[in-house]
Amino acid sequence: MPRSVNHVASRNRRKRILSLTRGYIGARRNVWTVAKNTWEKGLLYAFRDRRNKKRNFRALWIQRINAGARLEGLSYSRLMGALHKAGIEINRKVLADLAMNHPEAFKAIVQKAKNS
Repeated sequence: MPRSVNHVASRNRRKRILSLTRGYIGARRNVWTVAKNTWEKGLLYAFRDRRNKKRNFRALWIQRINAGARLEGLSYSRLMGALHKAGIEINRKVLADLAMNHPEAFKAIVQKAKNS
């Protein structure tokens, strides 16, 4: 009895992966083994970078807060310590946005933290 192979399912599986690798360069888009390996590696990068994105944004916010704080005569760490001591609970994302886009509001928060 001849071996039965489900060509429809295996072809569809390959077509699905090859369609997911559209836009890749060279053999990465049309050679099955290379495309499959590239696609799998891309999933690993996506998983890793979803976490790295959080780190990168926190670092960016800290840099922006530090730049705004230095204009007011404080360092980042002294500002954050003063905010904590004054009981002002504001997260770094909002504080960085204020430092960039609303310097008057940021200045008011810094003054309140300094005076406490």
